[in-house]
Amino acid sequence: MSRPYTIALLPGDGIGGEVVGHARRVLEVVAEMDGLSLIFDECPGGAQYFLTNGRDWPEDAEQRCADADAIILGAVGWPAPNGRGTAMRPDGKMAGWSLIVGNRIGLDLYANIRPVKLLPGVRHMISGKHKQVWEPENVDMVFIRENTEDLYSGAGGVLAPGREAQVAVDSRIITRRGTERIVRLAYETAMRHGRERADGVRRVTCVVKDNILHGCRLFVRIFEEIGEQYPQVEREVVLVDAFTQWLVRQPEHYDVVVAPNMFGDIITDLASALQGGMGLSVGCNVGDRHGMFEPIHGSAPKHAGLDKVNPLAAILAASEALKWLGSRHSDDALSVAGGRIDAAVREVLRKGETLTYDLVGAQRAASGTAVTDAVVRELTASLALQ
Repeated sequence: MSRPYTIALLPGDGIGGEVVGHARRVLEVVAEMDGLSLIFDECPGGAQYFLTNGRDWPEDAEQRCADADAIILGAVGWPAPNGRGTAMRPDGKMAGWSLIVGNRIGLDLYANIRPVKLLPGVRHMISGKHKQVWEPENVDMVFIRENTEDLYSGAGGVLAPGREAQVAVDSRIITRRGTERIVRLAYETAMRHGRERADGVRRVTCVVKDNILHGCRLFVRIFEEIGEQYPQVEREVVLVDAFTQWLVRQPEHYDVVVAPNMFGDIITDLASALQGGMGLSVGCNVGDRHGMFEPIHGSAPKHAGLDKVNPLAAILAASEALKWLGSRHSDDALSVAGGRIDAAVREVLRKGETLTYDLVGAQRAASGTAVTDAVVRELTASLALQ
């Protein structure tokens, strides 16, 4: 039995509660299989909580997240009561801000790491339809996005003479410290990624708009400086607008991609279409001491409570949490358990018998619960084969 690890669960809004519930179930199964001691601390919060309680989460929630060994976040966001846009706080931040952006900043989760891999049995979603043009090995990359600066730093405001908004300012902040640590992580990831690439090259691609923006020029300068320390890694700088077309046309070229916060946010959602959509896309928010893991889809209010959404992204997020904890604490049992979950998900996808509507369409769709049942069956079957 490994030492106890506390996992803070933040279900959040809408379908967040459903997918976090599925992830917890899988974690409980694998913990029993592998003798892990996982303690779950489920904490309410989000936009719906704010609309009822006037705050994003309970008073002790921030400390509970800081005390946890890892955090799993469901989703945040809910429509405004007047039906116009998203629910907002009086300070201008989205309701539920504390769970996602607040944790990123407060826990210094400076890296948003998104693995983008097309798994066998999954078809990509270009043109809005599932198609298989690339072989799975051609879509296998890691996006590393700066997670606490840029336009998400909160610097800016609104000028409203006579209480009528006239000017809105969002200040973009790029610092040397923030850039150095995210860029170094990108090079280190390329060094240890360990994948067999068609061209045999370890590569880091820096995505910016340095022909226009001062912050991007600083980002590139630091990217080049640190790159000199990694002669084994090929480096390239690409303008973000050009990158969007090249990513879709030639995904096999990319290995590790690093970008400032805003551009990284946009291009990773584009990349998710290459791996089968948001239902399979995972975001890992990590720093030197803390980690928060999430499916990157939204709260999807129209689907809440229907048991129809894909739980696999949340289940894979739980796997990433275990593997991160295993690496951080040199606990092989956690890493093995995370690998078991990955393998079970892959087998469910390979068989293609029990999948949600986003992967197989409404006529063949299984419920979210049925998909989780299938993952659990594969976990159990893997144990029987040992």
